[in-house]
Amino acid sequence: MADEAALDGADATDSDATPEVAPEELFGTLLTHSGGQLVLHPSRETYPALLRTLHEAGYFSIIDLCGVDYLTHPGRSGVPASVSTERFEVVVNLINHQQRSRLRLRLQIPADDARLASAFDLYPGTEAMERETFDMFGISFDGHPDLTRILMPEDWPGHPLRKDYDPGRIPVQFKGAPANR
Repeated sequence: MADEAALDGADATDSDATPEVAPEELFGTLLTHSGGQLVLHPSRETYPALLRTLHEAGYFSIIDLCGVDYLTHPGRSGVPASVSTERFEVVVNLINHQQRSRLRLRLQIPADDARLASAFDLYPGTEAMERETFDMFGISFDGHPDLTRILMPEDWPGHPLRKDYDPGRIPVQFKGAPANR
């Protein structure tokens, strides 16, 4: 009888209606999963507070911080529908040694305002990673103690890992090889 009542109730509902599913969150930030790893999608504004929260939760190490240029790939997977994608993305990987857990952050950075707060105050190990991201992609890190080029000469024009960067041609002369004339 109970099964029949349940079936009768199912017939009475609208089969086209899909229940609203709230997006997953962790530390008050949108959460997705990628390759078995938790991925948070904070905004640039909430990033500094999230880093403090993660530090307090035991994520004492940023093991990687890098930039990505999606100029030629505007659509990408793994980003929640409510997050508007931008040309650049900064990806930050953290580790909690005590709980043996990793966490990835994906921050959307607009091309016309390519900047993000520096993580250096909480995570001094990000000093070189932020400099490399600045050097290669032109993404500035507000509050960084020495945001200068780290790989390219100071007078180098542009940022070599941007998809619209023209690599040009630099002639190379190998030792012992005849010079091109």
